[in-house]
Amino acid sequence: MSDYANTPKTALTEDEAVLASFAPDRGTYIRDHAWLAAVAMAVGMGLLWAIGNPHVWTGAVGGLAAVAFRAWFVASDELATRWDLTDRRLLGPGTRAVPLNRIKAINTLGSAVQIVTQGGDKHMLKYQHDRDATRARIAAALAGRRDG
Repeated sequence: MSDYANTPKTALTEDEAVLASFAPDRGTYIRDHAWLAAVAMAVGMGLLWAIGNPHVWTGAVGGLAAVAFRAWFVASDELATRWDLTDRRLLGPGTRAVPLNRIKAINTLGSAVQIVTQGGDKHMLKYQHDRDATRARIAAALAGRRDG
């Protein structure tokens, strides 16, 4: 059996409670990939124009096809991922567990929330419908954490 899982597999400790769960939003996933496709199309066309290719339009087709294939191929895994916030830890896919007292920073990047630990590990909660609300919820738990 693989060690990879899309949802938390870490057991809760005694008296530990799940405060919130964070799953990706399908609409946000599609929007982010539409923006990525637009950028890939522009870059592809720009590169072909820069090298003097008379068929610049093929850069748009290639950029769109590449991003659309990637979006389709990884959607089932990306959209099934879930993170659980407890009163003590942030539990990620598989056995990832970040104690709240080890979180150094909570950043945002596009529609994602990035957790940075004191040890330098980085974890991404991707495709959040409201990344600022996700960040605020984790920050609130961090402020009221129990170090047990």
